[in-house]
Amino acid sequence: MDPRQAALDIYLRTLGRTLVAYSGGVDSAFLAWAARRVLGEKMLAVIADSPSLARSQFRDALAFAQEQDIALEVIQTAEMERPEYVRNDSQRCFFCKDELFRLMEQVRAARGFDTIAYGINRDDQSDYRPGQQAARQHGVAAPLLEAGLSKQDIRELARAAGLRIWDKPASACLSSRIEYARPVTRQALAAVESGEDALRQLGFHQFRVRHHGQIVRIEIAPEELPRALTPEMAAEFTRIFKALGYAYVTLDLEGFRSGSMNALLPADVLARNRSS
Repeated sequence: MDPRQAALDIYLRTLGRTLVAYSGGVDSAFLAWAARRVLGEKMLAVIADSPSLARSQFRDALAFAQEQDIALEVIQTAEMERPEYVRNDSQRCFFCKDELFRLMEQVRAARGFDTIAYGINRDDQSDYRPGQQAARQHGVAAPLLEAGLSKQDIRELARAAGLRIWDKPASACLSSRIEYARPVTRQALAAVESGEDALRQLGFHQFRVRHHGQIVRIEIAPEELPRALTPEMAAEFTRIFKALGYAYVTLDLEGFRSGSMNALLPADVLARNRSS
């Protein structure tokens, strides 16, 4: 067995009956698969259904769980009812994860589970992720991090296991597409989701639709940019996004990069999160 997989399995065995926070992304899907393999019926994946989860991602998460015989429960989270989440400041992700783990704690207590776990990995430690603070406050275990796994490790192990999600593009929640200080609304989330569905249908693989009010900023992976930088594709982008209500349609020439909205946050905010 790969020593990286062995380290994860050893840690998982220490957790007892475990709830896994599951979104269908590579990290949480691999963690849920590993927990199912090691813990069997002593694990349950929990997916939070809310307006910030794209329907395509939700359907794919359900399909993967079924394919891998992963026990799964859907819960409804209400972060959109929390003013501190909707106002969309630099701590938005904290309130989202606080809502998730609060509800998962209720499931844990009611069902007699021992542990809640989530899919943070070693690389996430260097990124701005306020949700990590919520996980610490709720005592949530981080098996992938404890096993020392990087994002690349996880993809390699998932590929070796024959899991189709091994090369799935990174997919943060829809709210992360809305610029800080602009309120999170169902209308904005729907526009972002429809725009990303359209880009997917055009054949693009890695991208983001960034919402700046009347302006949409489209990020596409650098290796895919040549296909986007044509008059024909510019016209198609304009048609799609103006139909979604945007007055101005822009293509970001830096291309896709995860967490690009964080570039405008003050340095002290970024530093405070990473040191907490």
